Amino acid sequence: MSELQNNESSNTLKNLGLKSIVVRLGGDSGDGMQLTGERLAKLSAMMGNDVVTLADYPAEIRAPAGSLGGVSGYQMTIGATDVYTTGDEVDILVAMNPAALQVNLSVVKKGGVIIVNNATFTKKNCDKAGYTENPLNNDSLTPFRVISVDISNLVKESLKAVALSNKEKERCKNFFSLGIVCWLLNRKLDTTIDWIEKKFFKKKLVAEGNQAALNAGFKYCDSNDIFSTSFVIDKMNTSTLVKGTYSYINGNTATSWGLICAAHNANRQLFLGSYPITPATDILQNLSLYKQLDVITYQAEDEIAGIGTSVGASFAGALAATSTSGPGLALKSEFINLAVSTELPIVIIDVQRGGPSTGLPTKTEQSDLLQALWGRNGESPVVVMAPKTPSDCFYTSYEAARIACKYMTPVILLTDGYLANGSESWKLPVVEDLTKININDKVALKEKEVFHVYRRFSKTLARPWITPGTKGFEHRIGGLEKDEMGNVSGDGDNHQKMCELRLQKIKNVANEIPFPDFYGHHSGDVLLVSWGSTFGAVRQATYNLTKEGFKVSHCHIKFINPFSKFLKKIFSSFNTILVVENNLGQLVIKIRAEFNVSTKEFNEVRGRPLIISEIVNRVKFLL
Repeated sequence: MSELQNNESSNTLKNLGLKSIVVRLGGDSGDGMQLTGERLAKLSAMMGNDVVTLADYPAEIRAPAGSLGGVSGYQMTIGATDVYTTGDEVDILVAMNPAALQVNLSVVKKGGVIIVNNATFTKKNCDKAGYTENPLNNDSLTPFRVISVDISNLVKESLKAVALSNKEKERCKNFFSLGIVCWLLNRKLDTTIDWIEKKFFKKKLVAEGNQAALNAGFKYCDSNDIFSTSFVIDKMNTSTLVKGTYSYINGNTATSWGLICAAHNANRQLFLGSYPITPATDILQNLSLYKQLDVITYQAEDEIAGIGTSVGASFAGALAATSTSGPGLALKSEFINLAVSTELPIVIIDVQRGGPSTGLPTKTEQSDLLQALWGRNGESPVVVMAPKTPSDCFYTSYEAARIACKYMTPVILLTDGYLANGSESWKLPVVEDLTKININDKVALKEKEVFHVYRRFSKTLARPWITPGTKGFEHRIGGLEKDEMGNVSGDGDNHQKMCELRLQKIKNVANEIPFPDFYGHHSGDVLLVSWGSTFGAVRQATYNLTKEGFKVSHCHIKFINPFSKFLKKIFSSFNTILVVENNLGQLVIKIRAEFNVSTKEFNEVRGRPLIISEIVNRVKFLL
């Protein structure tokens, strides 16, 4: 990460050539920090930087203005090389009010830049934020480079000629702050000016006001000596990039697109039955935009109905999915069991959030793993997978759909709030180049032979996926145990056989799993093990440790059930295995049970992405 320094003698910033920089924007939920942050991130990506972002929403839909609970944030790392996380410490913080300063100050590095809208630092607002006195008037911020700007009034002054109300002008202050940050990071305004024109094309005066505010913020820095220098982040070495068309994508959108491409390559209609729940709702909203691509979305009255319609759609021959978060996954468990029993392909997307119960609905966590693995009655094995980055949500959702179709099984896809709301640059794939999706719908019957719905293909043990109404292939499936022909059977031996077959079918998926994502030597002192969104922090921590000379490697697990066949050998080659999770220890339970190995743990459930330096310190303690 970059090393912004505070020159104590002159209180000016050194002019550093930066490889990366961490920026965080904070304000009330109505201050437009998400829009501003997303625009800065996209602009940086267009200028040749790698960018990883995280939108941080308050839990309350509309918390009181100026309150700590109402602070909305957007953090990003902008880099000249590959970026894996949104960063541990913040180099530049924009705080639109005292509450935003209070909430975010702890993550700003010493010597970092803090830009504040001083117009909001009234006694009333300071009291709301828990300050006993105005922090701008004491020495509490001396470790930082504070840039105090009267953004609210400067915006109104710069928009005198624009026929907007004072309230509408106030809403433009986020673009004034964006202008300041653009100046500070050497970002030109022309593409953002054009973007504002297109974004607000139906509201000409709003577009004019935002453009004027953006220019005013930039010019304010030019005409006032508030910064001793601006910062330049080098462009990435384009020779290392694969040529193609790149997009800027978040995890929920990537998940949606992965399902669309899977349905296209499977030559099946895509159906999503879902009920809105944070942070998974965007998947339902995204897919609803693609009716022209033969996508059907159904917003059900509750979580149970959502998956019920998806199971029905799968029975009817559609590539079916349902999306939810932790509490919704619990409600869907009975219908997941029905899909296990009927052996129907369905992708269940669980965008994990803080729990239990309603918990931390807008914060990230990895605490649904045990529920995904074993949170159902009876012997109910399913495939469980987890993407590692926002863009990897595309490939993992596609792979989940492929496996569901090939093995005729439910697949649970565990993303989380960090992946869902996080964004990064991504090279668009060629849909036809993706792994082919084969459908088990071809069965040859001899003359007068009766169709056996649970007669399986030898390699996968999957049953055929026959559309109801197909002449000569009439069949029955359901929640009651069946024999091979689909007849209801209470026979214990048959039940034993069917349970073992369904379990073996899931175990057979291990034949599809490639060597895990691995970094470092294949033997050594410490092996860090991660899954899901902890990938970035653990990979960066491993890089940092190896640069210091430690014999540390990193193994990232995408398939959690079944495990890769390579894991046993990998684990046996290291003195210490450290399992890193954003929960209190769940993957570690399955690792210990399946491989009978001794492991150490790094666990955290603070509703935030993991901190790289904390992982590094934990490894050093073990060594």
